[in-house]
Amino acid sequence: MFLGTHSPRLDEKGRLILPAKFRDELSNGLVLTRGQERCIYVFSHKEFERMHEQLRNAPISSRTSRDYIRVFLSGASDEMPDKQGRITIPSALRQYAGLNKELAVIGAGTRAEIWDQGAWVTYLNEKETQFSETDELDIPGFF
Repeated sequence: MFLGTHSPRLDEKGRLILPAKFRDELSNGLVLTRGQERCIYVFSHKEFERMHEQLRNAPISSRTSRDYIRVFLSGASDEMPDKQGRITIPSALRQYAGLNKELAVIGAGTRAEIWDQGAWVTYLNEKETQFSETDELDIPGFF
């Protein structure tokens, strides 16, 4: 499970060092792809395969499903961490997420997310008030 917030830096070659807590789960390879809110999703191969199975069950007759699948999968990139735990983020994904040198890598349960640090801070500032005001009616069955 991916938890916490980490602050690695992007080097001049577009690489980042994975947080130590995430390395075991991602040591056999990972998949990077476009995420919502202009971040990059990081999945273990096993979790990406599970997600792909769910996508395969979406009706091909649904334009929304087709559009989502195209954007999600066309941006996907298989990566293998090197011995130092570094991965290269493809240029297209760096551009999509607006990544600069300072990053936020957050745990989101079944996936990690890579954010530009400034974008993450802005997002979190906007959402923390909503989070603190969430009640049982907002997320049925959760509380």
